[in-house]
Amino acid sequence: HCVHIAGVTGSNPVPPTIGPPISVPQAASPLANELITIPARRGKAVFVEQGASIKVINTHGSQVVDTFAFVTHKVTEFMSMEHSRPYFMGLRPHIGDVLVTNKRRPILTLVEDSGPGVHDTLMAACDSYRYGLLGVTGYHDNCTDNLSAAMQALGLREPETPAPLNLFMNIPWTEDGTLSWGEPVTEPGDYVVPRAELDL
Repeated sequence: HCVHIAGVTGSNPVPPTIGPPISVPQAASPLANELITIPARRGKAVFVEQGASIKVINTHGSQVVDTFAFVTHKVTEFMSMEHSRPYFMGLRPHIGDVLVTNKRRPILTLVEDSGPGVHDTLMAACDSYRYGLLGVTGYHDNCTDNLSAAMQALGLREPETPAPLNLFMNIPWTEDGTLSWGEPVTEPGDYVVPRAELDL
């Protein structure tokens, strides 16, 4: 299965950067009203200017999309689930909720969600260690490696793998705090639209 992302709006002026600037490759331009298909078990990174939005379309309804956001000129600042949950006071974001960075600055706002609004902020990105614990021998594609490959394609290197916003992931919980793995409850074509509050 694949998933689609598309740029859907324009941008605002670039804000002042914080910290030392990094070199941003000129060939990697911001996403602008372009439809990109991400193949199954792969990732994609794009530059998104402050004020622009991306539409993430769940093509088949069954995908989960590990979503990361890094500040363009200071990749050591990134979207943080640990900081975002107390910011919007919930376990999953809803329309209008703001996600923040590890420096507690707004980085993404969820502006549209055509599905039931079931997303996850608790689970870490899968990695080779997880698949090893599940009994997989040999290499298995995973979101941690997908993040690294996507960032490298932009000439960047992530400082770590932050806990992702797991779009469309269904992790039900009970009053006593028990978690379980649920099937996605989205329909084919369901989408979310996050807006960038910083250059990402």
